[in-house]
Amino acid sequence: MTSAHAGDPAFHTTHWSLIVAAGREGGERAQAALADLCQAYWYPLYAFLRRHGHSADDAADLTQAFFATLLEKGYLADADPERGRFRSFLLTAVSRFASKEQDRAAAQKRGGGTNTLSLDFNDGERRYQREPADNWTPERIFERRWALTLLDRTLASLRRDHEAAGKLASFEAFKAFLTADSSPGPLRQVAKQLGITEGAAKVAVHRLRQKYRELLRAEITQTVAGEEDVEDELGVLLSALRGN
Repeated sequence: MTSAHAGDPAFHTTHWSLIVAAGREGGERAQAALADLCQAYWYPLYAFLRRHGHSADDAADLTQAFFATLLEKGYLADADPERGRFRSFLLTAVSRFASKEQDRAAAQKRGGGTNTLSLDFNDGERRYQREPADNWTPERIFERRWALTLLDRTLASLRRDHEAAGKLASFEAFKAFLTADSSPGPLRQVAKQLGITEGAAKVAVHRLRQKYRELLRAEITQTVAGEEDVEDELGVLLSALRGN
């Protein structure tokens, strides 16, 4: 994050609103915010292109060329935060871009611009090879990967906060309870390992979950026009995770 700390849910300028507001004129802050979001959420686009039938090399070239174009000033001139979220904007934009690039050598653009991002496509392809071989549409896999990337970033932010506070051991001990029931048996075992009471362990899990929810909302807020859109976006992403 560049314009706001992920742990502070009470910010007023989101990455997406900043990006769109500066879309016509550019600006260093907007460019940095856009690069930050692209760097964070590139893999769902890569997976989308791979599922669309592009080879690993072509998907990598298209992804890199798309971001190089996206980072050029003026590309966001028509983007409207009131009519879409960053996730939706990216999916529409990359679909149009890939269609136009079909008859071009996208590799010629790869690495050609000063705004090209450093992306690990080898790792991206390894991740894609672990994707389930099912009949999901490219759009569906894009939304699921977006949701999982969001959760990964939230968990990493939560870990950093605990590490900075000298509470990394507590985080590692209780992180399994973020998405699982705090059943008496396992929780009692963890409490014993840490040398605390079961009651203290329950409090620790409650606080961890509360902080996780705050960070998750903060992460989502960076990709929508305002906090009023967070609940709708969260619903879409949860639906993607459930496979609905």
